[in-house]
Amino acid sequence: MFRFWSSASRADQVPAASPGAAGLKLKGLCKSFGRPVVDRLDLAVAPGELYALLGPNGAGKTTSLRMVAGLLPADAGEIEIFGIDARRFPQAAKQVTAWLPDEPMIYDKLTPVEYLAFVAGLWGVEPGRARTSAGDLLAMLGLAEHAGERCEGFSRGMKQKVALAGALIHEPRLIMLDEPLTGLDAQSARQVKDILAERVKGGATIILTTHILEVAERLADRIGIIRCGRLVAEGTLGELRSQSGRGLSGGEASLEEVFLELTREQELAA
Repeated sequence: MFRFWSSASRADQVPAASPGAAGLKLKGLCKSFGRPVVDRLDLAVAPGELYALLGPNGAGKTTSLRMVAGLLPADAGEIEIFGIDARRFPQAAKQVTAWLPDEPMIYDKLTPVEYLAFVAGLWGVEPGRARTSAGDLLAMLGLAEHAGERCEGFSRGMKQKVALAGALIHEPRLIMLDEPLTGLDAQSARQVKDILAERVKGGATIILTTHILEVAERLADRIGIIRCGRLVAEGTLGELRSQSGRGLSGGEASLEEVFLELTREQELAA
């Protein structure tokens, strides 16, 4: 479910995001549920970068992002979002963050326009600005002609796009998406990719998880591979090819081949 946070706070209690800081910086992040799920994870993603976090089922991807979003408390470690210490100042961090899970929920009895007005109000977005942003988002996502219809009649893909618009309505600087293209047809997937590309050009940091490796291969500036809660490889596709031993002899190796090789090496080393 998509979560919202009130924007109400004393100005002197809310540190401002630092324009020169990393979009997201994790240091020694840990979380256990009887066993370590995220194990001293270090990660840094720059502003204006689209980063794909990949890994097998149970590797700790979603748990890591839920801690960044403030939906799970970390057992240990540091989380910085554009220079804001998210564990010390969680409300300030949430103000610049969006988190969209793989099964987003929206209010079916509302229209997209009503839903976005509701979400914008929770974030404290000025009404005129909210209306303009909502119109732009709905147009980019191909939902303008359905703006006055109740969401209860929408397909899963349409609901997913409404939820994405809700995640973006307050213009977050860090955008985290868990399997954002699952269930979307080709046209809808292209609309989502276009809007993400626009946000990256505007300086936002985007982190996505996906099991569709072609998506990561085509969209991501850099790719991180996580296994057993630890980052085992990171870099551009070319750099990952080199790390897997497929750089010189197989420069055209797909991300799928590289991913399987790197995770197999880690499994053998464990």
